[in-house]
Amino acid sequence: MADKIRILDVAQSNGEEVVIEGWLYNKRSGGKLHFLQVRDGSATIQCVVFNGEVPPAVFDVAGELGQESAIRVRGTVREDARSPLGYEIGVADIEVVHLAESYPITPKEHGTDFLMNNRHLWLRSSRQQAIMKVRSTIIKASRDYFDTNGFLLVDAPIFTPAACEGTSTLFQTDYFDEKAFLTQSGQLYMEAAAMAFGKVYCFGPTFRAEKSKTRRHLTEFWMIEPEVAYLDLQGDMDLAEDFISFIVQRVLETRRPELESLERDLASLEKTLKPFPRISYTEAHEMLKNEGIDHAWGEDFGAEDETILANKFDRPVIVHRYPAACKAFYMKADPEDTTLALCMDVLAPEGYGEIIGGGQREDDLETLRQKIVEHDLDENPFQWYLDLRRYGSVPHAGFGLGIERTVAWLCGLPHVRETIPFPRLLQRLYP
Repeated sequence: MADKIRILDVAQSNGEEVVIEGWLYNKRSGGKLHFLQVRDGSATIQCVVFNGEVPPAVFDVAGELGQESAIRVRGTVREDARSPLGYEIGVADIEVVHLAESYPITPKEHGTDFLMNNRHLWLRSSRQQAIMKVRSTIIKASRDYFDTNGFLLVDAPIFTPAACEGTSTLFQTDYFDEKAFLTQSGQLYMEAAAMAFGKVYCFGPTFRAEKSKTRRHLTEFWMIEPEVAYLDLQGDMDLAEDFISFIVQRVLETRRPELESLERDLASLEKTLKPFPRISYTEAHEMLKNEGIDHAWGEDFGAEDETILANKFDRPVIVHRYPAACKAFYMKADPEDTTLALCMDVLAPEGYGEIIGGGQREDDLETLRQKIVEHDLDENPFQWYLDLRRYGSVPHAGFGLGIERTVAWLCGLPHVRETIPFPRLLQRLYP
């Protein structure tokens, strides 16, 4: 009896009869031959149906199969130097599990809106499968990095009583007899966890009700957020560059075929090695002014500003010490210039913008209370957060890395909507 195998493992069964279960990705026929491209989620392989080697009924069935029909194929694995896998299958039998209706996504060009409306089917394309595999590797590499460097995974809640990144981008919901908000970040809770465990991280979805239609924004995205007790801004920047370098090298080691199928320029990614250049906000501001950009000191950088800055370097660049007025309430002021915050952003090259934002947190109780007032926030929902400054407060720092922007950068994608299985955009909640 033939063994059932994954297509990706076909090399282990060379010369043997096997069974694969999957879907018809593509087909071409000529005379006495049908060439079936069959995928099973792990890989795609060509299955050759020769009229002289199978019963007429099997040959006829192969000719009737439509795109994405579900099939079970029995046949012999044989070497084929032309195949990306190096093998093909000589078919002995085909069992039709489900004969698909006329498939809406064909090899012809389709508009973005059509593809997004059919996202549940578009995921089956070779391009989307390559992207999702890179995404999966980025997530696993992130967890491997922290798990092997003494960090503890701590889950942050999705429902929160207060804003973390500003009240204008909150999704509000009813929580029994109270108001609650979808989390903008797990950071505040990781600060509590860091005071318990020293080095922690969380990974999960975050939500921003930004009315933005740019190629870098989603309303629901995933972040991995480390937080470390007794860490300052310098240590935070060291951690960020080591972390990013690790992720990029892991993707290059394990997902090179997928990157090549996406026609990604690998030379740029191969330069992502420590150390990263580090410039202050003021130095970045001067760079923009020298380029003729009308940027006022004190304003945050826009997408175009970040692109201009990042294009001056051949690897990610860390911009640190932004004006405190344009950063969140929890950022610690620079003791050498209190108009600046001990914060940093990591800008990816090639116009992909900020992939990491973080910094050192305010650890003094009265200073933090004053900042809550200055940002026009209600102190009551933050009482638990203020407790962290009442009971054993220490310097601490951390950051958040956005998975989707990182996927876009490593895959060379023009828009973040392709970086997540089911994107949520300003005007898209379906499928």
